Amino acid sequence: MRPLRLLVPGNIRHSSGGNVYNACLVAGLQALGAGAEVIAVEGTWPDAGAHERRRLGALLGAWDPETHPGQPVAIVDGLVAVGAPDELEFAAKAGRQTWVLVHMPVPEDAGTQALEREARSLRAATGVICTSTSAANVLLKRGLPQARVVLPGVEPAPLAAGSTPPHLAVVAALLPNKDQLLTVEALGRIRDLDWTASFVGSDRADPLYAQAVQAAVAGNGLQERVWLTGELTGEPLEAQWARTDLTLLVSRTEAFGMAVTESLAHGIPALVRAGTGAVEALTLAGLETSDGGPRLPGAAVPLPVGGQESPGRLAAVLRRWLGDARVREGWRAAAAEARQDLPGWSSTAQALLAVVAAGDRGNGQPRPA
Repeated sequence: MRPLRLLVPGNIRHSSGGNVYNACLVAGLQALGAGAEVIAVEGTWPDAGAHERRRLGALLGAWDPETHPGQPVAIVDGLVAVGAPDELEFAAKAGRQTWVLVHMPVPEDAGTQALEREARSLRAATGVICTSTSAANVLLKRGLPQARVVLPGVEPAPLAAGSTPPHLAVVAALLPNKDQLLTVEALGRIRDLDWTASFVGSDRADPLYAQAVQAAVAGNGLQERVWLTGELTGEPLEAQWARTDLTLLVSRTEAFGMAVTESLAHGIPALVRAGTGAVEALTLAGLETSDGGPRLPGAAVPLPVGGQESPGRLAAVLRRWLGDARVREGWRAAAAEARQDLPGWSSTAQALLAVVAAGDRGNGQPRPA
C-alpha cells in the first residue's frame, strides 16, 4: 500500500463536518499504522486563485512527467477538488492516483459553471469516495461516476446524565443552511413548557446570520432560556453533552450529520429533518425512523426540504416530547441501546484503505481527461 496524502482546505477554520471527518479519519489511519500526510491547501476554496490551484497541481504531481513506485496516493477534499478541474485532469494524464473525498456535493443552486467544474473534477479522478449514501446518490443522479461510500465513525462517549428541566442542544455552526432561526421560532411557541437550550457552534462562519439568530432569541423573549455558546471543544463540549436530553439538526440540506451520531454515542436521541442525509445518521446503528415512536433513537421531523418552513410542525414535535414522559423515556432508552452498535473511526479508516487499495491494484485507474 502506497503512502496517503490528504489535501484539505485551509480556509475552513470552524469545526465543520468535513474538517471533523478528515481529522478523525487520519487518527483512525494512524491507529491502524497507516498514517497519512495531511496538507492544508491555502486558498479561498472552491474559488481559489491561479497560484493556489497551481500549488495544488504540484502537490498532485500533475506537472511531473515521471512516475515513482512509492509516490503518494492523493485524497483531495471535495471542496478543494471542485475548484481545480484543470489540475485534476493534468494529474490524470500524468498517471497519478488521485481520489476525491466528497463530504457534500455542489449545491444545485450554485450555478451551471460550478456544477460543470464538479463534473470535470470527479470524472478526472481515479475514484470518488463519499462520506454518505445521500451524497453518492446525488452524484449518481447527475450522471457522475459511481462513488464508493465510506461512512463516518464516532468516538465512544460517556452516557449523558441529562437535566431537569430537559435541556435541548443544537450542535452546528450558525449558518443559514443549519436553520437555527427555525428552531428559535419553534422554541418561541413552547415557552409555556419547562426547558432550556444551547446552540453550540461557531458564530464566525457567517456573522450576519449569527446576529440574526441572536436577535431572534431576544425577539422571542428567550434570553434566559437559550444560550449561544460559540464553538466548543474538549471538556466544555463534553459538559454540554452531559447536560443534554435531546439534540436537533433541522438543516435544509445535510449529507450526513455527524452531530447526530455523536449525540447517539452519548445516549441522547435526536430530531432531524426528513428527506435529508441526517436520517442516515439516525439509522447507522441499524434502527429505523418513523414519526417518533417510543423505541426509536430519534425522529425525522416531517418538514419539507428547502425553502421557508413554518416552525409550527417542529414546535408540535417538541411539545409532544416535552409533555409525555413515556415518549422521552422511550427515545432515551433506544438511544442508549443504539450507542452500543455505532462503528468507530477505525472502521472508517479500514473501509477507505480497502477502497484505495483496490484502485492501486488496477480497479480504479485514472480516467482519461
